[in-house]
Amino acid sequence: MVLKKSDILNKIHLIISIVIVIPVALLYGFNPSENFNIQLQTIDELNAFKAIMGLYLGFAVLWILGVCNTKFLKIALMSNMVFMLGLGFGRLISLVLDGTPTLVYIFGTAGEFVLGFYGFWVLKTGYHRTANT
Repeated sequence: MVLKKSDILNKIHLIISIVIVIPVALLYGFNPSENFNIQLQTIDELNAFKAIMGLYLGFAVLWILGVCNTKFLKIALMSNMVFMLGLGFGRLISLVLDGTPTLVYIFGTAGEFVLGFYGFWVLKTGYHRTANT
């Protein structure tokens, strides 16, 4: 698969999202206590984190479809924008209500806003319609 300039402009944030979200999903699902300084003690708690993993992986599959098939590009762009801005605004609310998190989460929040607003830009400009045409 060779990416043209229009493909890169339309899809680079999807590719970045895929590369980040899949490992994070696996951490949520299989090793949250080690990476997030929490102690899950019940099957229900473990189940909730596996569900989050499944949600993240499901979105990543949709974004992969959007990268590989123009038919799925618009929905991949829209879902990525909602996913990233949802995370970003949730973290912003936490920043205001709960205080300042570690630098990793501040960096993550900035990245989520960049990816979300970039997707919004691609959709708003209509530039995604020129992909693979």
